[in-house]
Parts: sequence; C-alpha cells; structure tokens
Amino acid sequence: MPGDLTDYRRKRDAARTPEPVPEDAALPHGDDDTFVIQEHHARQLHWDVRLERGGVLVSWAVPKGLPPEPGTVRMAVHTEDHPMEYATFEGVIPKGEYGAGKMTIWDRGTYETLKWEDYEVDVVLHGGRVQGHFTFLRKGDEDRNWIVRRRGAPQDPDWQPLPEQLTPMLATIGTMPPSGQDDKWAYEFKWDGVRALIRVEGGRLQIFSRAGNEVTATYPELAEMGKQLGSAQAWLDGEIVAFAGGRPSFAELQKRMHVGNAAQARRLVGQTPVSLLLFDLLHFEGRSLLRLPFANRRALLEKLALRGSHWYTAPSYPAAGAAVLAASREQGLEGVIAKRLDSRYQPGRSPAWIKITDVRPQEVVIGGWRPGEGRREGVMGALLLGIPDEGGLRFVGSVGTGFSDTDLESLTETLRPLKRKTSPFNGKLPPERARGAIWVRPELVGEVVFRIWTPDGRMRAPVWRGLRSDKSPHEVTLDE
Repeated sequence: MPGDLTDYRRKRDAARTPEPVPEDAALPHGDDDTFVIQEHHARQLHWDVRLERGGVLVSWAVPKGLPPEPGTVRMAVHTEDHPMEYATFEGVIPKGEYGAGKMTIWDRGTYETLKWEDYEVDVVLHGGRVQGHFTFLRKGDEDRNWIVRRRGAPQDPDWQPLPEQLTPMLATIGTMPPSGQDDKWAYEFKWDGVRALIRVEGGRLQIFSRAGNEVTATYPELAEMGKQLGSAQAWLDGEIVAFAGGRPSFAELQKRMHVGNAAQARRLVGQTPVSLLLFDLLHFEGRSLLRLPFANRRALLEKLALRGSHWYTAPSYPAAGAAVLAASREQGLEGVIAKRLDSRYQPGRSPAWIKITDVRPQEVVIGGWRPGEGRREGVMGALLLGIPDEGGLRFVGSVGTGFSDTDLESLTETLRPLKRKTSPFNGKLPPERARGAIWVRPELVGEVVFRIWTPDGRMRAPVWRGLRSDKSPHEVTLDE
C-alpha cells in the first residue's frame, strides 16, 4: 500500500471543506509511528483509524470502533490515504461534501509495526485511550474489505463483555413504604408505556421488549441515542411512551407498538412520535452494574446526561414519596414506582421495587368474545379473558369498555380467523358470559386495568388498554 494522495485530493475541494488539502508535493518523511483515531459523525457513525506510513496516513473506517476484547472481529473499510496534516484535524465537513459531518479526535499516540503487508497489518497501539495489539486483515481480492481484531489480553483485565441479552427487573404491586422509611426509597412516576431494554455498542442501538424480542425497527426515532453514547458499550432500562395532550397515552402508543415494518414505522414517526424515558443503567464500559445499589446506578446514569429529541433520563426523587404520589394524582398519571436505594438489579419480579397505583394493570389472554348489540352490532361487544392455568385458561372476567370504534373493528377482524368450536377455559363460565360466546384460540395477549379482585377471582370493573404484541400467552401470570 504505497502512499498516494491522488484519491484524497480528487474527492475534496479546498475551497469548500476545512480539511487539509496539501499541494501536490513530495511526501514528508516521518518515523512511521504516529496514529490517530477520529470519531466521524457522517451519514453513518464510524471511527477512522489512521496509521502513518510512507508520508501519509493509511486509513480504515471502522463502523463500531476497535474491538475492546480479544475474540471480537469487526469490519474495517480501507479508504484513501490521508495527508499527515489530518493527524490533528477536527471540525465539521459541510453538508454535500465527501464525508460530511462532525469529526473529532478520539485518540492519538504512537504505534509499533509487527508486520506490514498488502493483505495484513499487525501493530501495537500506544494511545491515551487505546493500548494493545491489533491485526488488520484483508478479506478477498477487493482492497476495501478488511477486518480488525484485538490480539492477546484485553486492555483492561477486569473487562466484562457486553451481554447479548438481559432480563428486566419488575415491580410488585403494593402500597407506599412507611413514612418512617421514606429515606430508604426513591420514587418515580409510573409511565403509561411499554418497557424497553436498550443495548448500545459502537454507536448502534438495539431495543428489546420485556419479553426479549428485538423491536428496534419499530422505533426509528430512537436510533440517534446510540450516536450520543459514541464508542461506549451500555445496557439501559427505560419505558417507551407516546404523549397526547402532554400526558402519556397508551392508546396513542398502540398506533406504534404493533408496527414491525421499518418503512411504515418511519412514516408514523411524524404522526405519532414516541419518547424513551430512561431510568436505569445496567452495564457500562466493560462493567456489569447489576450488583451495584440502585442509588449508584442512578448516579452513573445521570452523569451520562442522555438527552435528545426523543429520549431523556426520567426524574427520580429520593425520600419524597408523598409529594411524588400527590403530583402523580394531580397530573392524572398512572401511579408511582418506589425503588429501594440499596437494591441490586434482580431480573424478574422483586419486592425492592413497588408499583403503587389507584388501578391495577393485568395482562390477560383472550379466550373468546361476545358479539355486540345495538350500536355495536356487527362487531365485538366484549372480550372473555383468562390467565393460563392447568388445563387451559382460568376465567378472570370480561371487558367491554375502553374500546374506540377503530379498536372494535380491528379486534373483530383479528379475532375472526382464530375461531374454534370449544371453549379454551378450564371451567364453566357464568351463563350470562358464555351465552352466545364465540371461542378463539388463546393466542392474543391484551392488557386491562381494574379496581380489585372479587372473592371469586374476577376483576372488578376492568377497562381495556390494548393488545400486547410484545407478550406471548405463556408469559402471562397473575400480577399480584
């Protein structure tokens, strides 16, 4: 790979870009030991790794940055040689120019050459942020296609790789902690949305539902948050919310949460935008934070100062239970979550997080429906609901309120193909509920809110909230 700035000059106009564009002259002679890594917020975030060689900076664009641990292989795109002056360049390349976007120096230092061939470059970097042995290897005949891997031990011997998946910690339904213990708890508003775990690596963001299903394509407006974290590796916890009239609206969110088609999701961003409200940090820069107390995790999350057009860190109020509960009721919010300040992050339901609401949410499986009458003639009148139990569904009630006209038509069309001859419930339903019922395969999960459980195990005054495409029937349990 002899040094040659012909391609570099051809792609740039010195009158239109702040980048250095030296005149055609003899290349400088250095010691072939300088490197620079620049974080480049172009159309796609990437890191440009540049090594001095023969009077130029031989360059690779690495989409996710250099791998932090051995065994990880990352793509590296060999680009045109850059002039030595680029080793100190930072600035914004104007829109419309080649490589448009902000460029900052992420690291720089010196390097040792172990091997330099047209197909393999083996070096040891000595920088402020990066120390270690890396191999760049060309794949195939095309000079653009390379990979890079770290050799030997990780830079940090205590480095923990970013997990592929995590399971969320869930709150239990309860009452406010005693006032004498208020200083042991932090209080947050309960948002009327869907839970989301966020994995960020190399500026790329993945969104997972509570059940572990990836739903990244459903919420394209959140992708930019990954760029804000740059090269940092992280897992975050939060809630995706849609607002109507300044308040969270589960009905509005319904318009987005069932959309799996990426193109359709992009179209809906302007009509029904969502926001990601972050409330916990679970893994950061090679460290699992699950065993840290909640107070410490919150402090680390707040230090990141994550805020953008569609995401921000939700507030948390230590020792302020009564005030937060009062504010929640005044604003018409769903309730409060109390979290013990000393609690570790424990996947699954935990008494260390308490959900305090005036109404109770419950996920349910639809086992049948009764046709509507009068104004609802021709569509669904009420849904028959159950919880998975031995031998089928245990009947927990029916719901006929909380539906818009659009909901009624959409649900009716969704339920018709699921029709079956026999009841999926494992016991007899009250005659007034079973009369005229149309049974369906128990495949759809929904959510309702209600006041209390009756002595015979039914929900009193349930109100429909919507389908939960992020849940499978076998995951539905009694939320006590």
